[in-house]
Amino acid sequence: MIEPYYRDDTVTLYHGDAREVLPALSITAHLAVVDPPYGETSLDWDVWPDQWPALISEYTRSMWCFGSLRMFFDRHHEFAEGGWKMSHGVVWEKANGSGFTTDRFRGVHEQVVHWYQGPWGQIHADVPKVAYSGPNKSARGKLSQTTHTGAIGAHTYTDDGTRMMRSVLYAPAPRRKGGHPTEKPVEGLLDPLIRYGCPAGGLVLDPFAGSGATLDAARLSGRRAIGIEGREDYCEMAATRLSVMPLDFGGAA
Repeated sequence: MIEPYYRDDTVTLYHGDAREVLPALSITAHLAVVDPPYGETSLDWDVWPDQWPALISEYTRSMWCFGSLRMFFDRHHEFAEGGWKMSHGVVWEKANGSGFTTDRFRGVHEQVVHWYQGPWGQIHADVPKVAYSGPNKSARGKLSQTTHTGAIGAHTYTDDGTRMMRSVLYAPAPRRKGGHPTEKPVEGLLDPLIRYGCPAGGLVLDPFAGSGATLDAARLSGRRAIGIEGREDYCEMAATRLSVMPLDFGGAA
């Protein structure tokens, strides 16, 4: 039995290696949100945890994974060996990039890829909607045909003033003094990813929890969350963050 590092009514955080902690937990998560070390630098913490995709596949059938194109190409065999199939991806535009190279475009984005197991029809996939203020697009039933999808058939569409969220998400990266170096923003990024892949009241798993941003985003959206973090200083950072009463910006929908 592993004692949690932090626990409240909706969030549980464990300290340790996910490859050792997860087998000791009897959980099935609706969604995993994973931000692993990419293994692309010489920084001491940037070490790819071998075979983690196969491990995660035992605890969920749906996963968002942050990464670079290089990472996904280099590690694709591990996702395939774990039985993961790619459905689609979004791009996180983070305003200010990093890096010191002068022979390529300045990198101001990261890839976030959605992976799944089993039949697609059994995966929770609910694209968040955003407000739309353009012309009303309501239409009465008539045959519709486009060159790339063919005939759709007669249908009626009522414009409700919303549109599906676009696949490029703009959200400035957090800049907290003394914070986690790769922390992801809650509003504008983690929140819509969680709402897409996890039903209200469902369980989100984060095996590389860092400073607890995903856990925070999950509870703000009305979901439960389990996180695992290998570094105790980040566990302490996450526990401090999670012990503060959250400000709900999105409700439980």
